[in-house]
Amino acid sequence: MLSSLKIENVAVIERAEARFSQGFNVLTGETGAGKSILIDSINAILGNRVSRDLVRTGAGKACIWATFEGIPVKTQKQLEKAGYEPAEDLLLYREISAEGKSGCRINGMPATAAVVREICAGLINIHGQHDSQSLTNPAHHLALLDSFAQNQAQAAAYYKLYRELIAVKRQMDALSMDEDEKRRRADLLRFQVDEIDAAQLEIGEEERLAARKKVAVHAQTILERLAQAYAALSGGDEASGAADLLGSASSALEQAAGLDESLAPTSEKLTELYYGARELAADLAGRSENYGFDPGELEQIEERLDTLYRLKQKYGGDEEELLALAEQARQELAGIETAGEQLERLNAQKQVLYKQAREAAEVLTQTRLDAFEGLQEQITQALTFLNMPNIRFVLQHSRGPLASAGQDTVEFYISANLGEAPKPLAKIASGGELSRIMLAIKSALADKDDIPTVIYDEIDTGVSGLAAGRIGEKLRQTAQGRQVLCITHTAQIAALAHSHLLIEKNVDGQRTYTEIHPLDEEGRVQALARIISGDRVTELSLANAREMLAQAKA
Repeated sequence: MLSSLKIENVAVIERAEARFSQGFNVLTGETGAGKSILIDSINAILGNRVSRDLVRTGAGKACIWATFEGIPVKTQKQLEKAGYEPAEDLLLYREISAEGKSGCRINGMPATAAVVREICAGLINIHGQHDSQSLTNPAHHLALLDSFAQNQAQAAAYYKLYRELIAVKRQMDALSMDEDEKRRRADLLRFQVDEIDAAQLEIGEEERLAARKKVAVHAQTILERLAQAYAALSGGDEASGAADLLGSASSALEQAAGLDESLAPTSEKLTELYYGARELAADLAGRSENYGFDPGELEQIEERLDTLYRLKQKYGGDEEELLALAEQARQELAGIETAGEQLERLNAQKQVLYKQAREAAEVLTQTRLDAFEGLQEQITQALTFLNMPNIRFVLQHSRGPLASAGQDTVEFYISANLGEAPKPLAKIASGGELSRIMLAIKSALADKDDIPTVIYDEIDTGVSGLAAGRIGEKLRQTAQGRQVLCITHTAQIAALAHSHLLIEKNVDGQRTYTEIHPLDEEGRVQALARIISGDRVTELSLANAREMLAQAKA
C-alpha cells in the first residue's frame, strides 16, 4: 500500500507530507485547495508523463517521494527483472526541473520513467473524475468485461492465430495481381536482370578504371618526368649523373677511410647511397616501358565507365548495390513465375488458420458471455445497495468479422426505472448514476486483481443524501483487505473513512500555500461540520458531525 507521500514545490504546495493507512482514507478540502495536485503527484511518481508546469512558480525543481509497504509479489518480481534488489518495501523519487527535465529513482537507484511505469503498474489504480464519463463510450466496455473475465490466456491464444492469419492474407495480396500486370512486372524485372548481368559488374571496378584512365590521359607527361629523373640519376655524354657523382664521392671517401678508420661508417653510408641511386635509375628505366600511349585502351576505359555511369544513373547505388538489385529482381521474378503454386499453398494455410482463429474467437466469446453473468449479478447487487434498486444491467452482444480483439461487439445497456426498456448508458444515465455504476463496476473488478491501492477522485460527483451515504459504505467495504483513497466533498462519505486528511490553502503575503493535515477525532468533527454548513459552523452541525462519526463506528 501507499504509506506516505512527500511533495516539495509542486504547483501551490511548497512542502507537504501525507501519511496514509490501510483501509479507507478520505481527503477533503475546499475546491481549488490542491486535492488534484496530490493525484498529479501520484501519477508523476508512478512514472507517467508530466509537464514542467507542475513546478511551483519561482522554484528550480519539483520533488516527490512515495513509500510503499508490503508490495505484491508480482511487483517484487518486476523489480528483480528490471535489475533491482527485490524487497517488500519500495521508495520512489521523481524530480521535475523548471526546464522540463525529469529524473527517477527506485530505492535510491537511478531509473527511467518507462521502467518505473512498468514496475508500478500493479501498485495503484486511479479512478479519475472523467472515468465515469468513459462509460458512455461503448469502446471501453469490452475492456471492462475482459478485466472481469480474466481471459488473458484465451485472448493471447486468439491474437497469435489472428496475426498469423493476417500475415498470410498480406502475402496472398502481394501475390494476387491480374495477368496483364503480372506480365508487365515480369518483363520489367527480366529486363533489369538481363541489363545488369550483361554488364558483368565487378565490385570496385569503377574506382580502378578511373585510376587507370588518369594514368592513360597523362601518359606522355609521366614519361617526360621519368626521363628527366633518369637523366638526373644516370647522366649522359656531356655531364655525369647523380649516381656517377655518388660513385666518385664513395671511392674518394673509401680511400680516406683506409687512412682514418673513424671515416669508415660514413664511407659505408655513402656507398649504400651510390648503389641505391644505381637501383633507382634501373627501376626508372624499367618503368618507362609501362607508359606506352595506346588511344584504343583509353577509348575502351571511357566506354566502360560510361556503361557503369548509365547503370548507376538508372538504378542508383554502386556496383555492389546494382548486383544486389539484380538478385532481388531475380527472386521477385521467380516468385511471380511460381505465384500460382504459392497462392494455392497460402490459400490452404489461410483456410486452416481461419478455422483455428474462429474456434479461438468463439472460446474467447464464451469467456465474455460467462463473465457477464457474474458481472451483472455483482453490479446489480451493488447498485441496489447504492440506492438504484430498480436497475437492470443488460449486455448487447453481437458476433462480427474477426478483429484484433476477437469477433465480439459489446455494449452495456441499463434500465434505471421499472417499465423502461434498457438503453445505452450515454442516453439515460445521469452524472450521479454514472458515478455509482462506475463504483459498482470497480468494486466488482476489485476481487479480480491484487492491486493494493485504489484511488477515487470525487466518485461522489452528482450524488447526495442517501446515495452518498451508500457510496461511503461501499467504499468502506471495498477497503477491506486493501487501501482505498477517496477525494470527496460529501460529509456522508468522509464520516465513514478510517482516516481523514484535510487539505487547506492559505495565503501568506503574496504567495499561496497548501498544507495537508491528518485529523484527530475533534478535527474530523470540525471538518465534517464545515462540509455540512459551510463557513458558519453551528452547534447543530457539530452535533450532526459527531452523530455521523458515531454511526460510522457502529
